[in-house]
Amino acid sequence: MFERARRALQFVTTGIILAVAAVVALVLWDYYTAAPWTRNGQVRVQVADIAPRVSGQIITVRAKDNQFVHAGDVLYEIDPFDFKVAVASATAKVNLRQADMVLKDTQESRRNRLTEVAASREEKQVYQATADMAKAEYADAMAALSQAKINLDRTQIRSTVTGYVNNLIMRVGDFATAGKPNIQIIDASSYWVDGYFEETKIRAIHIGDRVRMDLMGYTAPMWGHVVSITRGIATPNATPSTQGLPSVDPVYTWVRLAQRIPVRVHIDSIPPGTQLAAGMTTTVTIVGSKGKRAHDTLTDVFDRLHDAFMGGTGGNGTHS
Repeated sequence: MFERARRALQFVTTGIILAVAAVVALVLWDYYTAAPWTRNGQVRVQVADIAPRVSGQIITVRAKDNQFVHAGDVLYEIDPFDFKVAVASATAKVNLRQADMVLKDTQESRRNRLTEVAASREEKQVYQATADMAKAEYADAMAALSQAKINLDRTQIRSTVTGYVNNLIMRVGDFATAGKPNIQIIDASSYWVDGYFEETKIRAIHIGDRVRMDLMGYTAPMWGHVVSITRGIATPNATPSTQGLPSVDPVYTWVRLAQRIPVRVHIDSIPPGTQLAAGMTTTVTIVGSKGKRAHDTLTDVFDRLHDAFMGGTGGNGTHS
């Protein structure tokens, strides 16, 4: 009798263990195949391409590679000699046009005071037109002077954003060409994370969902929220071919791989001591309102087991 009871207890215990193991396996399988998380995440950032507005030889480089700079800081200087000469020439032209304008205006005023006997109407109109031309030439000279002064100021190339100098390779003596970027600044306030989720998980992701991001090499996570989901990715079948028709790959395999859709995540908080760099790899997990990764602990599994056996609503039994 005792032996029979012991065997029955062993049978029941084994059955319970197998049932629990089966449910745990099912829950874990469901999580790792359907839950919205991915190891394929990457830190992104905006980079400002700084290009000079004038051309010339670089005489001073004030910035250093990886240096933190503020918007408005001088990064390097172009030889200002030619631009100083241009300012001096434009100033002289302004003085000349101003003197000519005063002379022509005086002559026009004197003719206007004369009677029609001493000066005809046509003569007065000629002097008035001459005075107006002198004023226009003076205004043109002033505009040229303003342009010369701004070009001189542009020999000092300044940062347009606050951030870090990236991959600086310029040196004194290099020639800077107007409109051609030669220094890049990483905008320190523009970091974000792109999580590349399988298309089968996109339906469980929503704008505003809380996100945990685990960088490789760091134990403390970053936190953020979903701000957008990409609405399109490139497809090779859309490439135009003969006569502009789409080139469609005729190969069809039995294994259909899920496409990866970029999900943009805004970074809300960064742990102290974390040094972000564009291109870093991160695991991205949609955590919903609880703010934790389900597979860091067994809590989520136990909640699901409670749902399965007791019919309750576990704390994190659903995916965001």
